[in-house]
Amino acid sequence: MTPLVLIPGMMCDARLWGGVEADLGVPVHHHLPIGADSMAALAADLLQSAPPRFALAGLSLGGILAMEVLRQSPGRVERLALLDTNPRAETPDAQARRAPQIARALSGDLAGVMRDEMKPNYLAAGPDQPAILDLCMDMALSLGPEVFARQSRALRDRADQQHTLAGFRGPALVLMGADDRLCPRERHDLMNALMPQSRLCIVAGAGHLPPLERPSETTAALRDWLALAH
Repeated sequence: MTPLVLIPGMMCDARLWGGVEADLGVPVHHHLPIGADSMAALAADLLQSAPPRFALAGLSLGGILAMEVLRQSPGRVERLALLDTNPRAETPDAQARRAPQIARALSGDLAGVMRDEMKPNYLAAGPDQPAILDLCMDMALSLGPEVFARQSRALRDRADQQHTLAGFRGPALVLMGADDRLCPRERHDLMNALMPQSRLCIVAGAGHLPPLERPSETTAALRDWLALAH
């Protein structure tokens, strides 16, 4: 049985996947992208610790890192799931916003950065939103400002990965929350088009974090992807 490597989004840890991983029916390895400030170095770190061959799923920053892992070592990735993410390089406007956020976080106001600039964009409206936002804040504060700075730089300087996706032939899933405002539908349509074999799944009632907002629907989509013939 091929193991699954899960990569969480920015300033999240394994708790992001808590609502889905127990029901996937495969061995799960969690990888936290925290030890370097470039996607290339983060991917090399993952490849050092990952099984020889694996399924790979990442959300947001985790999806961007998954694409870099695929670029560096396509022969080791059996299947690929990209959740609420973006195959393109960062825009100049988004790059320009990074430095003030990093400075604010390193000066001691990571909680303020998360509260004011990031968390409002995360979730769809719903009764579970306050508890999920609290979890997001707890994950971020447990990782700390240095991780925020490294992840921000890695996102700022990332490469465009459209060519990488176009060369992948394995079973693929492209999944997003229908109300995701950070990574909108057109980016997922693009990834789906780059990988014609991929399945596109739009999760109703979810924003940027479907594993926490709609765990049952996310689990079902991931199980279907894991069951696809190679």
